[in-house]
Amino acid sequence: MGTLKHPLVEDRIIFGEGTAKEQWLKVFKEQPLAPLDLELFRSKRVVIVAPHPDDEVLGCGGLMQQLIALDCKILILAVSNGTQSHPNSTKYSSDQLNILRPQESLAALNCLGVAESAERIALDLQDGQIPFQTHQLWQSLEKSVQANDIVICSYALDGHPDHEAVGKTVQAYADAKQILCLHVLIWAWHWAEPLDPRIDWQRAKAYHLTEEQLTQKHQAILQFKSQIEADETTGNMAVLSPSTINRLLMPYEVYLSDSFSHVL
Repeated sequence: MGTLKHPLVEDRIIFGEGTAKEQWLKVFKEQPLAPLDLELFRSKRVVIVAPHPDDEVLGCGGLMQQLIALDCKILILAVSNGTQSHPNSTKYSSDQLNILRPQESLAALNCLGVAESAERIALDLQDGQIPFQTHQLWQSLEKSVQANDIVICSYALDGHPDHEAVGKTVQAYADAKQILCLHVLIWAWHWAEPLDPRIDWQRAKAYHLTEEQLTQKHQAILQFKSQIEADETTGNMAVLSPSTINRLLMPYEVYLSDSFSHVL
């Protein structure tokens, strides 16, 4: 991804190659995060609210596999179809991406082995405009989320305006309905530094992936061909560079919640 600097995300700027995976691994080896309590999820329905097709896998590809073993049902709310990932491209036009990116998402879910237990609903909000469509997102949550669900969404300070709009709206909805809401870090790994004070690490819990889960997550990410290939028609590099993918394949996924203190 090129530089993403937007007034809505303040100083959380995505540019260059970002913080190296090795830096994150070093700090969490020295100061390990507490583990995510998997018993919270047993036999629950888990609703994953993904701003774009791929965010559910980039953020939760490991945990989703574990949820199946915990007898969970998974509902993925695909907020947008990610049609604006390749501006001015003739390789990946908006119309092509509108079809292709949801197909990539379904292929990735198959790689994870969760497709049969996961329902996916496209909300069809406009990619890149989610901060201005939060009312529509709230209405969709009203229709889809049930009282006993656990909701996972992109981090409210993730550095991408769509991610942040989803995180803030879903958290507000969860607060209003008294539903447990977890935020997963995706682009924050890129712009933040280890133990960055802009992230409240006291709210963080880590889910440690098995080697098999990590391998399957990697295979799932490779299904998003539109995001991992350079675009020769615009000269733009891949949205997900090799270093970005490598960083998202850390041996753990990190989830934050204001509600942990009340449920653990």
